[in-house]
Amino acid sequence: MFEGIWGLLSLAVTFVVGVAAFSLTREFVRNRLRFVDAVKHPAVPWIVGGSVVLLASPIAALLPLVTTITAAVAGLATGLGTASGVKALRRGD
Repeated sequence: MFEGIWGLLSLAVTFVVGVAAFSLTREFVRNRLRFVDAVKHPAVPWIVGGSVVLLASPIAALLPLVTTITAAVAGLATGLGTASGVKALRRGD
């Protein structure tokens, strides 16, 4: 199923990357981009997530524990973190 210990380590790396990408992106949007009006556009989370997938894909080819699924999870988490940070800004949190 996980092809031994390497598959399990890869799964752990994917989980850590997803959680870190979400939380770091959300805090960055809330703290650094709160006065930037362009971040409130509905397409920004999609653009950010797609950019992260494109930038992380070559890394997946170089490192053994980072897979294309890890790159996809990083992109998804970054997009969701951006959307969550914008939502928090609109609520005033």
